[in-house]
Amino acid sequence: MLTRNITALITPMEASGAVDYAALERLMNHQIQSGTTALVILGTTGEAQTLTAQERWHVIQTSVALAAGRIPIIAGTGSSSTADAIAWTQQLENSGIAACLTVTPYYNKPTPAGLLQHFTQIANHTQLPQILYNVPSRTGCDLQPETIARLAELPTIIGLKDATGDLSRVSRLRGLLPKSFILLSGDDVSALDFMRLGGDGVISVTANVAASAMATLCQLAVDRQWEPAELLNQQLYPLHQALFIESNPIPVKWACHRLGLIASNTLRLPLTPLSAPAQQRVEDALAAANLLPSIQEQATCPH
Repeated sequence: MLTRNITALITPMEASGAVDYAALERLMNHQIQSGTTALVILGTTGEAQTLTAQERWHVIQTSVALAAGRIPIIAGTGSSSTADAIAWTQQLENSGIAACLTVTPYYNKPTPAGLLQHFTQIANHTQLPQILYNVPSRTGCDLQPETIARLAELPTIIGLKDATGDLSRVSRLRGLLPKSFILLSGDDVSALDFMRLGGDGVISVTANVAASAMATLCQLAVDRQWEPAELLNQQLYPLHQALFIESNPIPVKWACHRLGLIASNTLRLPLTPLSAPAQQRVEDALAAANLLPSIQEQATCPH
């Protein structure tokens, strides 16, 4: 179940800034009912870097309890410190999560040799399955296919989230990796083409607001029904783009609030609310994806 349409879930917050656990339950139930196959908790979209260690632990414990075995939970566990990443991963050993999403160490800019040792050390200190996460636009380092192939020899490293947007890598990776190794796109804009070239699914930001549509898109890709998949993707394409008009998760949190999925559009500094011009861009994309309620529906909705 760690393939197809996986949602990188936002962390809802109250106006006070505290984590909104009631909203988290509503979001998870919505995702499950919409056909999402797994959830990433405390990834980039989940604002893990602005939560305290105690909050991160509580969010994961709560998410696993709320999922109640209905959907796998993948937890973000990466750190720029190898020792911290090992400690955090070990803390989650008996938490009930299905896998870890382990981002490349940011800011340090390690060499390929350093990346190899970093992930090897984490893998050697846990039995939890590890999904590598390569997002050089945020971390300042790039996990090369040849390094990934060496890491794939370790039994606990089972997959990769590739957020480079570089589609030429898919064929290279498929040629270097075992068939069982999971390849997931981390870029909604190119996710359909990623799957067309041999990828197994997407860890999606768009799915926060279009969970059912993303589930359908991934199922069409699995069934190799490329024409209807392309038509659906064209409808979602403005949304894929608009949700990154400012730093993720700023736009997607605003969109979730606009759709009534969360009560408060609260972020923690240094993230700030979506600017007014960007709000209109996201609004237009939601409309293009047929996600906004009609005027008649809005008139009958309780306020």
